[in-house]
This record gives sequence, C-alpha cells and structure tokens, in this order.
Amino acid sequence: MTLTFPNESAEYRAARDKLLEAEIALRRQMEAVSEQRRALPPGGEVKGDFRFEGLGDDGKPRTYRLADLFRPGTDQLLMYQMMFPRHANDDREPPEGGETAKLPLRETPCPSCTVLLDQLDAAAIPFEAAGSNFVVVAKAPLDRLLALARDRGWTSLRMLHADGDFKRAYHSEDEEGQQLPMTTVFQRAADGSVRHFWSSELTDAPADPGQDPRAQGTIEPFWNMLDLMPGGRPDFLEQMQYDCCDGAEPPTVEKAPVLVS
Repeated sequence: MTLTFPNESAEYRAARDKLLEAEIALRRQMEAVSEQRRALPPGGEVKGDFRFEGLGDDGKPRTYRLADLFRPGTDQLLMYQMMFPRHANDDREPPEGGETAKLPLRETPCPSCTVLLDQLDAAAIPFEAAGSNFVVVAKAPLDRLLALARDRGWTSLRMLHADGDFKRAYHSEDEEGQQLPMTTVFQRAADGSVRHFWSSELTDAPADPGQDPRAQGTIEPFWNMLDLMPGGRPDFLEQMQYDCCDGAEPPTVEKAPVLVS
C-alpha cells in the first residue's frame, strides 16, 4: 500500500516512493552489518589485571575488575570510554554551573561525550533490563565523574574511573595521554573469561569528504534525528549549554533548503 499525505504532488510521491526503496535497502544493509558483527570469531581475551573504581551497592567507592562489571546471569557489556578530561585542542566553552565548572578548562569533560551521555542516561535502564550491562569509563577521578553526573542530572549511568593502562590498551588514550572516544563491547564466556568483542573503529577509518567519521553515530539519537531534517546535519558542535534552550535566538547554522512551490 502506498501512503499519500495532504496536498502532495505526483512529483513528490514518485520521489518519496523511490526514497522508500532506498530506505528499505538501508534497513536490509543495517541488519546485514549487525549479523556480520554477531558472527565475529572470538576476540582477544582480556589478560591484563585492569582495575576500575566506582560506587558499590552501599554507595561507597570500591575497586572492580572487568569481570565484576557483568551482573549475575549476564554475559554482555557495553562500555563508553569518554574524554574526561577533554582533548587539549578542544576550546569549546566549559560548563557554566555546578561542580564541574570549578575545574580548569583542560580538565573539564568533552562536550560531545557529555551530550551523548545525556541521551544514553535514559536508555541505560531498558538496555540493562534486556539483559546487557552498560558502563561509562573515564580517566578522570571518580569524584569528578560523580560530580559530572550530578551536574547533568544523570541517574542511570554507572560511572567508573579507569586505573592503569586500560584506556591505552583499548585505544581510548593515545601515546601522549590525550583522551579519545571509544565504544567497546566485551563478552564473558561460560568459564568466566572475558574477551573483547567489538569497538567503534570508524574513528580511525578514512571518512568520505565532508563526512564525520560517525564512530558513535549509530547509538546517538541527536545526530540521527538531524538526518531526518531537510537541512541534514548542520555545521554544529555540541556544547555544555545552549542559550537557545532558555528562549534566546538559536545559534546560526547552515540553513535548510528553501522550499519552493
């Protein structure tokens, strides 16, 4: 059945039907990529004695090993390794309020990572209810991670300080100590061993001209919402706060195409 909407032209409907064919093909391709990912052979076993600091069930700091991050009865762990502190070249405005605003600019969190986690905070609950685990790992000390969570109103994210060389081993820190964004999946086997399953390697893969690498793009609602807009993805960088959300004029971005009848 072909849908039609009020007052649309035959030209619009023909173009929309052609686009629908492309959307169906994209859906098939997305599922094919997911199937290919699920069919990966076992990844490298986690050998290092990596330690993480987070809050325990009693609300007090405690040390975890990677295997401790899997809830009983679960064997899948999704980890977002955020840039906190931000990259040295990131000059975006720091937070204006809260405990995080007291930090020097270079020690504040990456705005893009922060905005991504704003979106994933609510998703963490059904994600874990579906049988997986989600944690956020950063180099920043635990007290700063917890302060950021309070400042942003996060209630569902499990924040962890990564000790030692974990972030460098799993490519979210470069040789100079600069932090890098990375989404990583680990899997626990029946014998209790933990293996790396998948990471968002698009960060380091060549991108087409004018395209962002979109390494985290498939899990970020904000950018996927913009893909539905007539103007597509604007020339825009996430910020820690926006004047437009308090009723001021929105920031100047690339305009959507003008509609002509």
